[in-house]
Amino acid sequence: MCTETGPADPAAVAFTAPRSAEGAAVDPVALEPVDALRITVLVDNSFDALLVNSDVATRARLGTGAPQEAPQYVGGTTTTGLIAEHGFSALVTVTKNGHDHTLLFDTGVSPDGLAINGRRLGVDPSEVGAVVLSHGHGDHTGGFPGLERWLGRVPSPLVLHPAAFTRRRLAPPNAEPFVMPLLDRAALTGDGIELVERREPSFLLDGCVLITGEVDRTTEFERGMAFHEAFLDDAWRPDPWIVDDQALVVNVRGRGLVVLTGCGHAGAVNIARHALRLTGSDRLHALLGGLHLTGPGFEPIIEPTVAALADLAPDVLVPAHCTGWRAQMRLAQELGDAFLPGAVGSRYDFAAA
Repeated sequence: MCTETGPADPAAVAFTAPRSAEGAAVDPVALEPVDALRITVLVDNSFDALLVNSDVATRARLGTGAPQEAPQYVGGTTTTGLIAEHGFSALVTVTKNGHDHTLLFDTGVSPDGLAINGRRLGVDPSEVGAVVLSHGHGDHTGGFPGLERWLGRVPSPLVLHPAAFTRRRLAPPNAEPFVMPLLDRAALTGDGIELVERREPSFLLDGCVLITGEVDRTTEFERGMAFHEAFLDDAWRPDPWIVDDQALVVNVRGRGLVVLTGCGHAGAVNIARHALRLTGSDRLHALLGGLHLTGPGFEPIIEPTVAALADLAPDVLVPAHCTGWRAQMRLAQELGDAFLPGAVGSRYDFAAA
């Protein structure tokens, strides 16, 4: 994929046009600070049982979860670890005034990967009070069946952008188009889920978690995804901006903002700057999640992205999912000790200063 994007007919796909904003927010939103934040990764592209722990990260090991049947071994069982898949999901728990509140951010790609990993990690799904979708792509929305079997229901509300229900495909030149799975609004509401569809910022968990809604596109180099199309007015049309891409933001008292992304289709730098501007904060404490810098279409923007993130100087950076190895290598080089590799089962703890 290349980065030379832009709708051929902007009027026909007006909902895909990104917004831009200049200067400080006129009226920043009031994001309540929390005493602690824990992010547990339930789905990611890799699992590494040999990663070392750090002050922030606690890693899952081989043997995580109950023994698995394995008749080829003496005793008939083995210990494994966690399932890695091309998708993302994270459990987010905030602590304020001695009380914990938990939500699920994205659900991974397979029907059961999220639930299997959650069980092996000993997660109590009854604690999940809401689900947030970063966007409508299938590698973030696939885990609902397993979640429902695991919990007996799907937590409600479900917060997402209305464009997440758009039919989409990838159509690169000289290749067969790949049509993405399409979320079924009726099927979701039929399971008793309260859908909260918003383009604007919204709050969850007593005002402690901010969902950005549509992200302002302000950098000159983060120009969306070429060959990404939406089916609108009975035709496939360019849809490079993926406007339903949104991030989750928490303000850790005395530390600054922690920003969690799904794929980062809005652009890692756009997202970080948008979160800071939206809240009026001057400190990015941590950025975690997919940054979508992999493949020939996105590798040209690795260097300006790395430079901009280095200027933002987060204390913690965890590039995961679709970030790509080339971008991870450069981020590790430039951000030094702030860089932490992502992996399924990793738990990241942020405490108030």
